[in-house]
Amino acid sequence: MAPSLKFRALALAAITLVAACGGGAETSTEGSPTSAQAEESPCTPDPEPAGTEPGSTAPSTTTSSSSTGSGSATSSTSVPATTSTSSSTSASTSTSTSMSTSTTEGTSQATTSSSTSTSSVAGHQESLTALGYWLGEIDGQLGPNTVHAVTAFQKAEELPRTGQLDPATVERLAVAVTPAGRSTAGAVIEIDLARQILLVVSEGQVQRIYDTATGAPATPTPAGQFEIYHEIDGYRYAPLGTLYRPKYFNGGIALHGYTSVPAQPASHGCIRVTYAAMDHLWATGAAPIGTPVWVY
Repeated sequence: MAPSLKFRALALAAITLVAACGGGAETSTEGSPTSAQAEESPCTPDPEPAGTEPGSTAPSTTTSSSSTGSGSATSSTSVPATTSTSSSTSASTSTSTSMSTSTTEGTSQATTSSSTSTSSVAGHQESLTALGYWLGEIDGQLGPNTVHAVTAFQKAEELPRTGQLDPATVERLAVAVTPAGRSTAGAVIEIDLARQILLVVSEGQVQRIYDTATGAPATPTPAGQFEIYHEIDGYRYAPLGTLYRPKYFNGGIALHGYTSVPAQPASHGCIRVTYAAMDHLWATGAAPIGTPVWVY
């Protein structure tokens, strides 16, 4: 082979080799040796939709903490902040206006017409809050947090899980009491699988109730008594989806925020709550490392 042809062949082979080897995906090294079980979380069944839930803040730094034999270990990993949000707005030309809010899986929806006044919604929000159902600010609006609070109430009261302030729900709201937990001492996070609600319990008294979605029938959440042993203050990019500020309590099973919290079991075993609810759990210090988690 002529020298010029031989040089061209070698150059072509080198270019091909670089193209084949240079396009590998970046591998995450997030986590610590004490969280090996948490590194391959099985709990999210579908990829994370683009963007984050409206109103949530994407932290620019992920802090990972774990329980150890002599205390806790903390490591930080910088992660890219998510700033994109997807939203859609539809307008009706009808004289009777309506507002509709739903989860990404379309299973929890609330509709309020012009006949439902802001003061009426605010009154129902006050009743839900007094019973312990978390909905954030009382603003007279049937927004996502209130829809989830209504859904949690309907779950606890064994009403149809519509997320709507329908006559049956409003009637029950007037006479309902705070649902009871099972623990009698200490601070405990309780997961009621049948009713699909999360209870924050202190000394036997239910403090707050959150809407939740646990493991689907094919991948149920295991029942038992556990303890939070590892947490990540940020995003965990797992193979099956993105977990928001997860708190691990049983191997790779965690309590975490997710963009979709339907009215029925849906995960691969984890305990889903909304981003806003997960932020509230962190802000109130309701579930630090070492907190018992009862699943029943």
